[in-house]
Amino acid sequence: MSRRSGQNPKLELRNGVYSFRYRKDVPGQEARVQVRKELGAESQLTRSEAKRMMREFLTQEEINVFSAKIPSASTFAHAVTHYRENFAPMMLRDSTFTIADYHLTKHLEPDWSDVPVDHITIDAVNEWAHKKRQQGLSWTSIKNVLRTMQRVLSAFSKDKKPPFSLSGLIIPAKDKLQMQVKRRNAPSFTWEQAQQIAAQIHKNDGMKDSDKQRYETFILFLSASGLRFGEASALRINDIDFQVSTIRVDEGTCSMTGDVLEPKNIRAYRTVVLLDKPGRQTMKKLKAFCSGCNPNAFVFASRLGTPLRESNVLHIALHPALKAIGLPKAGFHAFRRGYNRRWDVAGISRTILQQQMGHGSDNRMTDLYSGQIPLEQVRMALKLPVVTNVTRRQIQAVA
Repeated sequence: MSRRSGQNPKLELRNGVYSFRYRKDVPGQEARVQVRKELGAESQLTRSEAKRMMREFLTQEEINVFSAKIPSASTFAHAVTHYRENFAPMMLRDSTFTIADYHLTKHLEPDWSDVPVDHITIDAVNEWAHKKRQQGLSWTSIKNVLRTMQRVLSAFSKDKKPPFSLSGLIIPAKDKLQMQVKRRNAPSFTWEQAQQIAAQIHKNDGMKDSDKQRYETFILFLSASGLRFGEASALRINDIDFQVSTIRVDEGTCSMTGDVLEPKNIRAYRTVVLLDKPGRQTMKKLKAFCSGCNPNAFVFASRLGTPLRESNVLHIALHPALKAIGLPKAGFHAFRRGYNRRWDVAGISRTILQQQMGHGSDNRMTDLYSGQIPLEQVRMALKLPVVTNVTRRQIQAVA
């Protein structure tokens, strides 16, 4: 008889001892084992007392309650095996699986491998998430790891749905506010700052002239185009149309492996137009940089002819330049944020900006790229003079 239907064991008297048999669940196995529970000797108990003790035991052990679950024979380790051997090779890009496998190996398998799939609930996930946060893992990383966990479990389940929703993840209000402040204050480099960085790279005496030209052109291109690092590093010369000032984006590189792959979403397949002043200057510089090169070659190739690796360019070019001119340490996404902000402040259509940047959704521009705008840009947008103190009367007069 199943647990949900309830068990109704019979009281037995064997060799002068009251006892009963019931079925007990074994973690990790669908089949249950039969167990005999002895209550006491006939000389010490009446039959009614023995029956009462039997009912109390069934209640205390929650044997007949609806909320009790039979532990699944399948554990998280089984789900991971299915994900690695069956689902991932057929459904995932190499770059996606590389990141997912890191999440599994580093964070999920050490804690969840032996846990039955049915026991992975939002309450258990919240308990695990807060433990990982106390160990120093950021909430952003925790959510990314849990998204991998959801994909593994949904791929393994019959209905192809995850057993929990991230909407139930409990993040303390204080941590939420800190995440929003950090996102709002994320570094964002303007075109003018990109020019300063490129000029500083040009001054680097410890770098070969060919490397200087490559890196400074790369920095200016990122700021003028708003491309992701992977998209820019996979750019080929025949992707550029110098006559109409456009860039075709149809490839990208994996940040972890360096492999050239298809773009991350359908909107990342796009043609980027560079017709503003930064765009025209960059196209002119690109034309000179690509002169006489193989049309199928990467624009910003390494000495081996392969796409640039993000970690190498950060270490060799960007971070030393930022330190030298006193700008905050940041990654290449700061140029993309600056591009978004430049056009957002200028009042360009959100639809056009979304197409230029290859965003999967309009919300990403609002959530990730619309940070705190520098006061100088605010004053320019409002056509206020750059002053250190504006009186209330002056503000009212402008309004």
